[in-house]
Amino acid sequence: MKTVQSMLDEANAAVPRISPDEAKKLVGKADVLFLDVREPPEVAASGKVPGAVAVPRGLVEFRADPGSAMHDKAFDRSKTVVAYCASGGRSALVGKTLKDMGYANVLNLGGFKGWVDAGGEVEKG
Repeated sequence: MKTVQSMLDEANAAVPRISPDEAKKLVGKADVLFLDVREPPEVAASGKVPGAVAVPRGLVEFRADPGSAMHDKAFDRSKTVVAYCASGGRSALVGKTLKDMGYANVLNLGGFKGWVDAGGEVEKG
């Protein structure tokens, strides 16, 4: 039986963490997808990383699979995906799922607050 903690441990082992300062160098690059997996009210309240695609945690698999009717063209297995959420848990789990789906380059930025605290730009709207 898996627990949330064992799933997080597995995800954190599979998906490297990236610091906000490292992530800042990737913003705006054509081969990088920033993925905000928080719920819409969270994103609306705080904004997001500039250019990030906001997809709630529960819909990521449907948006990421090219065979899905709900596929989002922003998802491309050749891109580096930098996922984040509020504290780093949901983004770790999403990162592991994306790796299982064939996305080779997935990074976990962790929590959005860490991005803001490090002076990361915020896109409102």
